[in-house]
Amino acid sequence: MYQYDQYDQKIVDERVAQYRDQTKRFLAGAISEEEFLPLRLQNGLYVQRLAPMLRIAVPYGLMSSLQVRKIADISRKFDKGYVHFTTRQNIQLNWPQLEEVPDILAELAKVQMHAIQTSGNCIRNTTTDQFAGVASDEIEDPRPWCEIIRQWSTLHPEFAFLPRKFKIAVCGSEQDRAAFLLHDIGVQLIVNEAGETGFRIFVGGGLGRTPVIASLIRDFLPKEHLLTYLDAVLRVYNRYGNRDNKYKARIKILVRAWTPEVFAERVEAEWQHLKDGPATLNGHEIERVKGFFTLPDYRAVDDKAVQTQVNALAAEHKGFSRWLDRNVKPQKQQGYACVTLSLKPAGVAPGDVTDRQLDTIADLADRYSFGEVRTTHNQNIVLADVLKSDLFELWQAARPAGLATPNIGTINDMICCPGGDYCSLANAKSIPVAEAIQRKFDDLDYVYDLGDLELNISGCMNACGHHHIGHIGILGVDKKGEEWYQIQLGGSADKNAALGKVLGPSLSRDAVVDSIETLLDVYVENRLEQESFLKTYQRIGLDKFKERVYAPAS
Repeated sequence: MYQYDQYDQKIVDERVAQYRDQTKRFLAGAISEEEFLPLRLQNGLYVQRLAPMLRIAVPYGLMSSLQVRKIADISRKFDKGYVHFTTRQNIQLNWPQLEEVPDILAELAKVQMHAIQTSGNCIRNTTTDQFAGVASDEIEDPRPWCEIIRQWSTLHPEFAFLPRKFKIAVCGSEQDRAAFLLHDIGVQLIVNEAGETGFRIFVGGGLGRTPVIASLIRDFLPKEHLLTYLDAVLRVYNRYGNRDNKYKARIKILVRAWTPEVFAERVEAEWQHLKDGPATLNGHEIERVKGFFTLPDYRAVDDKAVQTQVNALAAEHKGFSRWLDRNVKPQKQQGYACVTLSLKPAGVAPGDVTDRQLDTIADLADRYSFGEVRTTHNQNIVLADVLKSDLFELWQAARPAGLATPNIGTINDMICCPGGDYCSLANAKSIPVAEAIQRKFDDLDYVYDLGDLELNISGCMNACGHHHIGHIGILGVDKKGEEWYQIQLGGSADKNAALGKVLGPSLSRDAVVDSIETLLDVYVENRLEQESFLKTYQRIGLDKFKERVYAPAS
């Protein structure tokens, strides 16, 4: 993973000192609330419903065990002993004291972490595939490109005050695990007919009040031109994006208003002033950054013999067998596997993890994963490069810490925003709905029979829980001061990205879980052999589900 040099460390240390002084002056009354607002946002600090919230950057979801231990220590000293993992692969503290935030930032700086550009109208954390570097369907490791984008975008003086927040995702594999079509810019690694590796560039995706799937604006971009082309896209947006209405300020609105074709023409025209300029990447710089993402020292493994041993243990231990099926994926390096540690046990807010669990995750990473930890878009943790011969031992070590729930990819592996329990923007609570669904569907045999099923919950139209792209999406809405919930069906975040359709009128919280059960009944009754919920929905349509959910009580 990338390591700070002296310049990186100096920038972060100076930013901490700067913000410490700004906070001191604010608390002394020398800076107004209005003046302090952009200053705290530039350092990742929000003011939520009950307390401040600090969002910590985790570049493309990659951390060392040392950094994980530091986060655990910070949560003990400055918060309530737990943290929350977000869909942008970042970390949130929900209870820091405003006056102590500079101390938290100083602690983060000791382990090469910060909260810069985790909020505000700037380029946010660039995200990618949690299996980057080890996925069997990978075209090329996307992490070096994420790091190049991170270095270009961090504290970029031209893009520090964009019309609205801006998000970039990079996909380097055949299967999309980065949801790149739902970002302001989606960067897709491809190989053209000449055998050259480059990028497809998609622009104008995003969720929120106006959900949009990104449009292709350039079919092939040579590698060396990545930053100059991104500069061109951002310049066009920065110049023409709507700054008068925040609901119309995202780049997706500009792309729709102009059409993707016109937007692409404007970008190409702007790019002509930048192409082959100082920001053009040379081979030396690309290789320098790739040098931070070298593979570990793998052992030579008799994969067939080890797999036989693993299969024997799975036959003997049903819990281990279930965990293997759901939480473990083979990787392209023989004899090794990727393990997903579930942060979704029943009764726990999805994505929340305690300080003790963080310490355990760090220990597991040191023992089994070369000291590396990955956060995921789905609010879980991945340990890659695990020897298959260590899987049973890892499973036994993860279970007592509540990190081995075998539910990855199931209805209980849901994405869920903090909702009305924490967020001042939320119309309704999300966490109680998630917990009720987990309690309702606690029969693993039934859950496994349902197969892969993505259920996403948002507490408001800002869609931090990505309800638009869940196979089943739940949106909290306000009706005359009461919490109600709208259900959507048919969303998808893969390369065939789709936005869910509203099932019908919103439902009371008490009716949500029963309605989900009814939807699943319709699926089970109508599915073909081995057909997923999403495929069944696409085949039979919305009406059959709607008729059953809203059928008059007999």
